[in-house]
Parts: sequence; structure tokens; C-alpha cells
Amino acid sequence: MLKLRHTLFTLFFLAIVFGHAQAFEKMRNNIDSVVSNAIQAQAFPGCVVLASKDDSVFFIRSYGYHTYDSMRRVAVNDIYDLASVTKVVGGTLAVMKLYENGYFNLDDPIGEYVDKLGKVGDVTFREALAHQGGLYPWIPYYKEIKKKNGKFKNNTISATRDSEYNFALSDSLFLHKDFYNRIKNMIRKSKVSDQKKYRYSGLFFYLIPELVENLTDTTFNDYLSHNFFRPMNAKTLTFNPLDSFSTHQIVPTEIDTFFRMQPIHGMVHDEGAIMMKGVSGNAGLFSNAEDLSKIFRMLLNEGEVDTLRLLSKQTIRLFTSTQYPNNDNRRGLGFDKPLLEYDSIASSVAKDVGFDSYGHTGYTGTLAWADPEEDMVFIFLTNRVFPSRTYRSIYQLNVRPTIHQFFYDYLKEIESKE
Repeated sequence: MLKLRHTLFTLFFLAIVFGHAQAFEKMRNNIDSVVSNAIQAQAFPGCVVLASKDDSVFFIRSYGYHTYDSMRRVAVNDIYDLASVTKVVGGTLAVMKLYENGYFNLDDPIGEYVDKLGKVGDVTFREALAHQGGLYPWIPYYKEIKKKNGKFKNNTISATRDSEYNFALSDSLFLHKDFYNRIKNMIRKSKVSDQKKYRYSGLFFYLIPELVENLTDTTFNDYLSHNFFRPMNAKTLTFNPLDSFSTHQIVPTEIDTFFRMQPIHGMVHDEGAIMMKGVSGNAGLFSNAEDLSKIFRMLLNEGEVDTLRLLSKQTIRLFTSTQYPNNDNRRGLGFDKPLLEYDSIASSVAKDVGFDSYGHTGYTGTLAWADPEEDMVFIFLTNRVFPSRTYRSIYQLNVRPTIHQFFYDYLKEIESKE
């Protein structure tokens, strides 16, 4: 009798294992098919897909090539430009730590901590982080500093490098050492709407490095590294990756034909971030998939990494919660959230994401998302802007939400077999 029970248990266990393997193969084949079709449609030349659950990565796979010339295959540890994912893993993380340490209240005006902002300074931290403050969406800084004859204004950009113009934007453009003051002045002069309703804006995130330095006497980069990236051993999560990594490991973005007039490879794609010397709270961070997932795993683990506590669970819950749902605003503080009413065309994430889930997209095609209900992290890294930002098939094909949904389908299938 005992032997029969043991045999039945073994068969049951093998059935579960076999069922899991079948479900995993089905999911992998579905993802392979979607990505293959997307590459053929020139949605992007390649990508890395990662999913983790309960502290374990259960799917990580690379596809395609760095560019359409098919010279260098994408590897799972390749480094991508995160674009606006920087807003949450850079700018918002820093603000979370400052808030937790008591440097300000969320309903304080920004202008109490960053001076010379005019009407922009009247917007509160809560409003700015939730895109509810009426701030102007974006400023094309590189256009605003040009004269009518097409030449750059004094003390902005030079064609030659010297002690005043000491940061290379490209092989032939060099930024003035005090250019941030120009950016700040343009933000100050930007229009602030009197209507307090949802309008996505990156302007506040350009000010976060100054905010951090004003309050802590520490650079933004050092503050993030000390409080988050080094404790997590997230070595590829960095600004200006060419300081530490070769171009072989960094995936290129756009072939710039309107400003820098050269391929962008290892330098941040965002024009505003590069004019902040590659370091901003709006864009600028690069990472591989695994290191990026560590940030969201820390958040799902209520701020803990091994025996270290980097943030409190109360702070994480606050910042990842919708702030103005009664104003048709789904956003948390810095973090994006699921649409208040799901729309398969407009959504960047799966239909089955939990309402408490959160993350962010990036202009280069990136996406990072965490779902506390499933304890799942989803990372999608790509360079859809290669060779040009006009390539938009990633959206038309719904690549990211489709792949994201496959992971939910897989989890439901294996749960049904247990």
C-alpha cells in the first residue's frame, strides 16, 4: 500500500512538472512568435525580455540584433537606454528617499526648495510627481537656444572644445559648462496651466538633481548610487555608461539627423538629458534587464534587499498609489499605473495587471512593471528608435502588453495544474 502511494505521488509530481514544462514552452513559443513578427515589421531590431516572480527570474531571453545590419546579436546582459523609465528608477527613487528622511512634505511648493522657478515653483511635489500641476509637457532646449540664422546663442553650444565648452554632445558639438542655468530659466518661463488636471510633463524631473544637491550636498548620481544602486549590486544601472562599459555591450539608439547629426551610441538619446551632461531625473539612466529588475524587486519586497532596508513599505505604498483618481488621473507619485478603464489600444501593459501594479515606459521602447498581487516583475528593453524615432510599429502591434499578458496566462495555467 505504501509503495502504491509513493508511486501515485511520483506520477502526480511528474504530471505537475510535465504540465509546467508544457505551459512554459507554450508561453515561450508565443513570445518568440510575437517578437519575431515585430522584428520583421521593423518595430525594433532586437530586445531583451525578463520576468520574475517570488524573487526568482523565471524568464529571460534576448532576441535579434543591436541594429538591422545583423552584425551583433543581443545578449541578455546588454545595456539599454532606459529613457523615461529613469523617472522612476532615478528621479522618483531619490525623491522617495528625501521624503522618507523628512526633507519636505508632498504638499509643499517646489519653489521652497529650488529657487528662481517663478510660477513653476508654486506647483507642489505631489502635483508635479502625479503630472497634475499644469506644467508644460516638454521644452526642445536645443531649438530654443538657436538664433534666427540657425547658429547657437552665446554661452550655449560651441563647435570647438575648450575650458568653457567642456562636455561633448557629439563629435562636433560642445556644451557650455553652465548650461543648466539656461535649462532652469526656460523651465521658469514655461507656461503653467491654471487647470489642475492630468497633463504629462517631464519638467520637474529635470530639477531633481538640483533638489538633491540643495538638500543633501550630494550629487544626484552619488545619492542614487549610495542609497540604491551599490547596495543592490546593480552595476550596469548608471548614467553615462561609456565611462564604465564598452560600446559592444551598449545597444545604440537613434541615428540623429536633426541635432547631434551622428549615430547615438552610449550617450543618452533624450536631448534634454544630454544637455544636462547625461544626468537628469527625466532620462539618462542605462541598464541591463537584470539590474533594472532589482529595483522593482526591492519595491515588491517592501524596500528590503537581503538584510538591508532601503525604503519603508509605507513610502512605497504611498508613491505607488493613485493620487487623483477623481480627476481622471491614474498616476501615482512618479509611477505610472494601469488605466482607470482598460483600453487594449492605449494600454502599455497586460489586461490582467493588478490595480496596485506600477511602473513606467520609456521613449526608446522600454518598459518596467511590478505587480504586487502576483509578485511579478516584467522588464522589456529595446531600441525601437533605431534608426529613427519615426519607427512606431511597437505600438501598432501592441508588442509589450501582448508579451506581458502571456506571463499572466502562463501563471494562471500552472496554477490550474497544481
